[in-house]
Amino acid sequence: MTLEPEQLGRSKADLAETLRDLRKRAGLTGDRLAKRCAMSQSKISKIETGKATASLVDVERILRAVDAPPDLVSEVMSLARMANTEWQDKRSSWRRGLERRQAELAALESESTEMRYFLPSMLTGLLATPEYVRASLTHSPGDKSRTVSRKLERQAVLYDRSKRFTFLLTEQAVRWPVIPDSGMAVQLDRLIALSRLPNIKIGVVSGRGAIPRGPLNTFTIYDDRLATAETFTGRIVFQDGRDVTQYREVFDMYAEFAIYGDEVRDYLAARVQSLLQDL
Repeated sequence: MTLEPEQLGRSKADLAETLRDLRKRAGLTGDRLAKRCAMSQSKISKIETGKATASLVDVERILRAVDAPPDLVSEVMSLARMANTEWQDKRSSWRRGLERRQAELAALESESTEMRYFLPSMLTGLLATPEYVRASLTHSPGDKSRTVSRKLERQAVLYDRSKRFTFLLTEQAVRWPVIPDSGMAVQLDRLIALSRLPNIKIGVVSGRGAIPRGPLNTFTIYDDRLATAETFTGRIVFQDGRDVTQYREVFDMYAEFAIYGDEVRDYLAARVQSLLQDL
C-alpha cells in the first residue's frame, strides 16, 4: 500500500465515517455494537466521531460484528492502517514553530519508559553538546536560540532513572563532521560520559562482519506503542502495533552488530585521540 501524505491527513475522518456507516447498514445501535465487540459504548462513540482513532484490533472486531464482506474488510483495514500512520512535513513544523516541536518531543519522552534511537548519520539532540545542537539547526529558518535552549533542557530526561534509553549509532554518525574536530572531540567525550549512566546504553554498529540490511533512516521507538521515522522532508509517526513491532525487530537486528560498555568507550576514546592529533 502506498501512503500519500494527503491520504494520511484525511484517513482518520474517513475511517470514523466508514465505521459509522457500516454499523448503521447492519441495523445496529452503538450500544449493541459495543456489546458484540466487548467494548464500551463510549469508545464506539469516540471512534465514530473521530475523537479516538480505532486500532487495527478495534477495526477487526467491528468488521466481524457487522459481518462485513471480505472485499470491504480489506479496504477498511487499509484505511485503518493509514489512520494509524501520521505524516508530519517539515515545512508545517517550521510554520508552527520549532519550539512547539520540542514541546511535543518532551511530552513523548515524559510519557515513555523505554526509548530506542537508531542514528545512522547524526546524533540526536538528547546526546548533543550545545555546539553540535546549534550546528544541526543551521538549515532551519528563523531565530533558533530558543530552540537550542529547549533541546538542551530536554536532556534532563536522561537522568531520570525510571526511564531506559538505548542509542544505536553507526560509525558514520560518530565520524560525520557536523562541527570542527575540536568540537567533535568534546561531543564524543560526552557520549563516553553518558554511557556510564546505569539507565543509558550506547552502542556503535562498528561494521565488523557483514550486516544484511542497510541503514535507511533515523528512527525512534517509544515503548512498544509508537515509532517515528525521519526523512529529509519530514517524519512519519506509526501507531499500528505491527509497524512498531517491525521497527523493533530492525532495531534488535542492528543491536546484535553493535559494541557496548568498555569496548564502545575505548572505541570512542580512540576516535577522540585521532581528532585531537589532527589539530
